[in-house]
Amino acid sequence: MKQLGFVRELIPLVLLGEKGITWRRHSYDFEIEVDEVLEFVESVSRKPFAKAVVLSVKNTAFAEMTKEDKSGHEKFASDKEMYETYSRYFGQKVAEETPLKVIKFKLIERH
Repeated sequence: MKQLGFVRELIPLVLLGEKGITWRRHSYDFEIEVDEVLEFVESVSRKPFAKAVVLSVKNTAFAEMTKEDKSGHEKFASDKEMYETYSRYFGQKVAEETPLKVIKFKLIERH
């Protein structure tokens, strides 16, 4: 089963249903498809914490995201904070033109 990693501080948001969207590098390690079931793991330990079904996958860029793409995602105080956070997550510089996948999901199992 394909896995998506989440940093430790986001896991409670996912489990409480407050986070139902995740943003990933456009050139992710594998393809993610609608209706696919994914295992969610903590990024460092790789310990599973949930399973979710993919509701939608959208290819876009940071500057082109809509309100819907951001709804159900953690909030940032500024675009600068968002770009710095995702530069850390992706391990490369992120800017307005950086492509990404917006993945909407629904939890189906909590561990």
